[in-house]
Amino acid sequence: MALTDAIVVGPDASGRSVAIVDGRVAAAAPEGAARLACADGAIEPGAVCAHTHLYSGLAPYGMPTPDPPPANFLEILQKVWWRLDCALDRESLRAAARDYVARALLAGTTTLIDHHESPNLIEGSLAILADACEALGVRALVCYGASERNFGREEARRGLAECRRVAASPLVRGLIGLHASFTISDATAREAGALARELGAVVHVHLAEDQADVDDARRRGYAGPLERLLSLDALPQGSILAHGVRLSRDEVRRAADAGCWFVHNPRSNEGNRVGYAGALSAAQRVALGVDGWDPDMAAEDAALRRLAEQNDDADVGGRLAQGRALVAERFGAAAEPLAPGSLGDLVVRRNGAAPHVVVGGRVVVDNGVLATADAESIAAEARAQATRLWARMATI
Repeated sequence: MALTDAIVVGPDASGRSVAIVDGRVAAAAPEGAARLACADGAIEPGAVCAHTHLYSGLAPYGMPTPDPPPANFLEILQKVWWRLDCALDRESLRAAARDYVARALLAGTTTLIDHHESPNLIEGSLAILADACEALGVRALVCYGASERNFGREEARRGLAECRRVAASPLVRGLIGLHASFTISDATAREAGALARELGAVVHVHLAEDQADVDDARRRGYAGPLERLLSLDALPQGSILAHGVRLSRDEVRRAADAGCWFVHNPRSNEGNRVGYAGALSAAQRVALGVDGWDPDMAAEDAALRRLAEQNDDADVGGRLAQGRALVAERFGAAAEPLAPGSLGDLVVRRNGAAPHVVVGGRVVVDNGVLATADAESIAAEARAQATRLWARMATI
């Protein structure tokens, strides 16, 4: 079904129906519109994953663990993720993206906000991701995380240039990416902010995920990474700050006053042993992401609630809803989900499962089966490419 088609989903078990015309929710559909019956289900807005890494999509297929194991966050980056991203080529990246998108859609996640790095495959990398998202039918915001950690300033310039090349489509929008404050110079930070303003975009960056980011900013003469990026005009209003674990409540409020979004990634923070981002409760614009983990947002929300209880953090409700508001902002849509003018992204839930998923008016999961490609073939290609990727990683 094309994005320009009209469809009516429902009525569901509560009697609710939703009309989608030209990719947006409408008050009514024209006569003869397609219909998706769901009398035994419940229509809900699609879930948003507000920060992830499609390049990690092959990790579930036997990614080897380093020996000896990493002792801290920086070693996790150096021994695992920075080796993986250096080993990516076009085939492995395409397989990772397609497998991750398929798993997201089957879980009822209709939007992915991605943050990409592949230092030996910069030019054309975002086109590979965008093509995978559009072909399988997920909505996406994509960027390349500019960094100087491998090849210096030229690497960062190429990363920003790759962000510039993203062409807007009904399903895909571009952001301007920075890997993290501790991997870039002041000049790169300034250039990212300037490019975002030129393109009417925002910056997407890891911020204060670990104490190492804070320590680096202080060595450079700043109070912290947030203060550094703000002082360098690197965070236009609407910019997306992932993690924020090592920010104070005052810093979170300052970023919120500057119009920034935060993204909490509880499972990743727990797995990387960087701590719990409790200060994020000082802001309202806090969405939920997975930072490369499995894109099942119900599982992420459950982890958030578990960890919030352990950390006496009572104010975590609504973060899934905030993700939808973030995406509506970037696509110029009505903020209230399933209201006229909002994005035509929804899920029919039945006993916790998502048998039907619609993105931009296109049915992408039907009766629990991926409708836009063969999920088994996608997984088989992912397994084959994973074997190649692990072999390349072993040489880095």
